[in-house]
Amino acid sequence: MAGRLTELAVVFGRLGATAFGGPAAHVALMREEVVRRRGWLDDASFLDLLGATNLIPGPNSTELAIHIGFLRGGLPGLVVAGLAFIVPAAGVTLALAWLYVRWSGLPAFEGLLYGVKPVVLAIVIQAIAALAPHAARTARLRWLGAAVALAAAFGVNEIALIFAAGAVSIVSARLGGAGSALAALGIAGYSAPAVAALPAATPTLGALFLAFAKIGSVLFGSGYVLLAFLRAELVERLGWLSESQLIDAIAVGQITPGPVFTTATFIGYVLAGPGGALAATGGIFAPAFVFVALSAPFLARMRASPVAGAFLDGVNVASLALMAVVVGQLGLAAIVDAPTALLGLAAAAALLMLKPNPTWILLAGGAAGWLLHAAR
Repeated sequence: MAGRLTELAVVFGRLGATAFGGPAAHVALMREEVVRRRGWLDDASFLDLLGATNLIPGPNSTELAIHIGFLRGGLPGLVVAGLAFIVPAAGVTLALAWLYVRWSGLPAFEGLLYGVKPVVLAIVIQAIAALAPHAARTARLRWLGAAVALAAAFGVNEIALIFAAGAVSIVSARLGGAGSALAALGIAGYSAPAVAALPAATPTLGALFLAFAKIGSVLFGSGYVLLAFLRAELVERLGWLSESQLIDAIAVGQITPGPVFTTATFIGYVLAGPGGALAATGGIFAPAFVFVALSAPFLARMRASPVAGAFLDGVNVASLALMAVVVGQLGLAAIVDAPTALLGLAAAAALLMLKPNPTWILLAGGAAGWLLHAAR
């Protein structure tokens, strides 16, 4: 057993330190390591685990690592694989958070962020464009996504929308046709209202842990959906972050290896120092360990359930709709003049046509922003 745990620590520690490119790239690299190179799983078993991660909330690529750890080493393997994948990435993010807090007032650093912000929006738009054909593949799901977007724009609570969309998808899958459209449109009228914003305050470590645990417990879909939940909770409801700081945090999550959810490490450090970084990181990842441990024995039944599939369809299209609404809202903080608008358009064009690693586009945007800022 000790040898298996060591192998898990080595494999996932290396991935956590070097796996750039987001969840899709992480999945490809994990397959290379555990299917092709080491033969721990065959492709069918790997795909079953990948499908299972979509049926529970949390960061998909991290949960895939945790699932593999569980199959390879039981509960100790679950913990080792998950921590090995998370900790190196969180360490890199923590270092960048320290630099951000120390240098954020310097003109050169402000110039970098000036160029990075519109690129972040372009990356999220590219992700939406890539995910939309699958998430909104039927008329029923497109109606549902439109209803969620409308409700979100009017301030309906995003957690209520996620679960309402899953429930409506189950019902509308049975009704079909006009019934599905009416059920989808009903979300806007019957979901819970958004929670009123609270006065901004310095968060305690306990409050940080709970805020991020709440997000980690309900967030389905791509890591980019994190943007919508962070904005709703930390910017609108709690007032702990500004729109600009949120975009900076997402940018750091993009340029670091490993899970995109280590954005929580950055935010926790900015809000409350090293203790805040630990509390936020622990909060957002802890639910993933719990959900994998609880769901692993029931994978076969979950995958075969039409109800679970319909629920997931609704959750996925709702997640995409929330991403689209938040992109529009954050655009005001990122696109502040003609140069940033041009940077955003250039980044979107490059991503859609050339499909490079987003990290290189972010670095190019930062360099362009620094040059533009210095030329003023």
